[in-house]
Amino acid sequence: MHGSAHVPIGTVEDTSRVMRPRRRANAGALAILAALSVLGAPLSAQAFTAHLADDAPGGTLRDSMRAVLERGLADKAYPGAVAMVGDKYKVIATVAVGHQDWAPSPKIDAYTMWDLASLTKVIGTTTALMQLWAQHRVDLDAPVERYLPQFVGEHKELVTVRELLTHSSGLPAWRPLYKEATSPADALRLLYTTPLDTLPGVRMVYSDLGAMLLGKIVERVSGEPLDVYLRRHVFAPLGMTSTMFRPPTRDLPRIAPTERDPWRGRLVHGEVHDENAYFLGGVSGHAGLFSSAADLSRFARMYLHRGELDGARIVTPAAIDTFTRVQDRALSNRALGWEVPNGTNSAGHDLSDRAFGHTGFTGTSIWIDPARDLFVILLTNRVDPTRDNPRLGPVRVQLADAVASVIDAQAAAARPAAGTGASP
Repeated sequence: MHGSAHVPIGTVEDTSRVMRPRRRANAGALAILAALSVLGAPLSAQAFTAHLADDAPGGTLRDSMRAVLERGLADKAYPGAVAMVGDKYKVIATVAVGHQDWAPSPKIDAYTMWDLASLTKVIGTTTALMQLWAQHRVDLDAPVERYLPQFVGEHKELVTVRELLTHSSGLPAWRPLYKEATSPADALRLLYTTPLDTLPGVRMVYSDLGAMLLGKIVERVSGEPLDVYLRRHVFAPLGMTSTMFRPPTRDLPRIAPTERDPWRGRLVHGEVHDENAYFLGGVSGHAGLFSSAADLSRFARMYLHRGELDGARIVTPAAIDTFTRVQDRALSNRALGWEVPNGTNSAGHDLSDRAFGHTGFTGTSIWIDPARDLFVILLTNRVDPTRDNPRLGPVRVQLADAVASVIDAQAAAARPAAGTGASP
């Protein structure tokens, strides 16, 4: 892909202070052997060792990734999926399985476009707020009503931008605006006037409503519609040509469909799955973005490059440090917009304390681990043909764990053995 000569994962920086205790190389290999066996793809120790020594970059990684994805496909967790793993310099391994739909349809590849669902919150809205914060145009501790005077109701003058980003604003998780409102303008009125469930800062409740408000703050401060702002200031500078709201009909052949939606009475294909976002015209701070694995790899590499890629500065290092740091561990594992590993979420069990990521309802996820110089992208349409499909969760965890174990085993095998006299 782009960039200078490849630096192996795990050798970019000293991670001893931030990494969780890790297994030695032989233990990492055994962990992958066990994982593959559980997934129905037994592999001998000799074969695994041979894969580690394979000259083909990413060979072992692709094997473990494929085992996870093919098992998920067999379990009907999704009709198709693509996983992509890389570092700041390039994509190391890409594995695609299945097709766009359970019906006859094109195969999945790195350029298939997916409804990102709640990845919109971090790929789009949070990135925009990082830019506006760095420009001193948004104050994280300012009341939301400073930017949105329509945000009215009891105790709502206490809610800050920071609390919207950490899902601790007191707002409810969701509201069916598309059913209650008579028009998009009426839906926004209901959004601004929705009462708080609790005082702000009391508890974490993951709220689409809060992310919708954040999108409106971006629009109010920038003076641009959210889709226009993101295209001009994030996606175009990064060369993310397949990342957009409301994709044109010419892209339909490479867009994976989502759900057979009873409300719309059809298979949702090329239009946002989320009903509130659809009712608002397809553009919102909480949902609506479509993208591909190839595009998201550029986004992840930008973060690993401390906010810059191929000469385009998107966010500042200070913004990355601020927005990816957990705000209140007693309250939640939330950073600003992003979440971090907690041992029970889609990050699995082995990513470092510096990792950050997010998931999307349609079956998407991204994790970025600066300590390992690593990103893991998984894109699926697990809601096809119905959202009543809980099988993706284990796949996300298995993929993250398999990737981390292989990467760590390879890094350990590449280090000089103690006592060999090799230079540090």
